[in-house]
Amino acid sequence: MKYNELIISKQRQTRRAGRGISAGRGRTAGRGTKGQGARKSGGVRPGFEGGQMPLYMRLPHLRGFKNQRPKAEVVYTGQLESIRKSLIDNVAVYEAKLVSTPYSTVKLILKGHLSASKEVKLQAASANAQAALEKAGGSFTKVDRVSRPKKTSDNIK
Repeated sequence: MKYNELIISKQRQTRRAGRGISAGRGRTAGRGTKGQGARKSGGVRPGFEGGQMPLYMRLPHLRGFKNQRPKAEVVYTGQLESIRKSLIDNVAVYEAKLVSTPYSTVKLILKGHLSASKEVKLQAASANAQAALEKAGGSFTKVDRVSRPKKTSDNIK
């Protein structure tokens, strides 16, 4: 390839504002006529509403913050008797209608009697609930929360 055979696209020069009438953006240079915005250090701070009380000052200010973490759903040891399976996980607890969704965090708490041996795999359990499980001959294993399946383009219709 030779220098004279190069194919280049012509690039438009940037337009320089405020360089006289003949430059195309002269005189006011797109700043309107007079006033605060036309000056070199003109302009107002963000949120300024021309002397009117700004929106961020008109609205009430509330203390604290809102916690976005969803609360763990609670399952009691007495409710495990209603589940016929020996392995109890999020799906089994959801099928027994003890939690609203199989993808939520589930915590086991001691309340009620547990006689059958159950193998429990949930996100959390109280120390007393774990002791009651082991006393009945079962076991507790802490597992991560079940994540929702990813949405793909072929799933969406």
